[in-house]
Amino acid sequence: MANSLLPPEERNLTPDQVEALDKRRDLGHTFLVIAGQFAVIATVLLLWVGQDLTYSPGWAHPMAYYFFIALGIIVVFGITGVVLRKGTPRID
Repeated sequence: MANSLLPPEERNLTPDQVEALDKRRDLGHTFLVIAGQFAVIATVLLLWVGQDLTYSPGWAHPMAYYFFIALGIIVVFGITGVVLRKGTPRID
């Protein structure tokens, strides 16, 4: 009998499809970890961004650029990770 706790599209998967689903979810988890690590880096960069924007002349704002790059990485990896992790997680 199919497990009624699983979404309907996951109830009758073959073993190969289950393995592919697990790999997709593991990759999604990895992307979420990367996004979390960059969130820590962005938090540390935030300490210097205000000073960099205030005192650096012209367009020379390296800390601000690094901060915005880190924010972009967080958004891209975070959204991709959430999309890949969708569904019911496996129970080990």
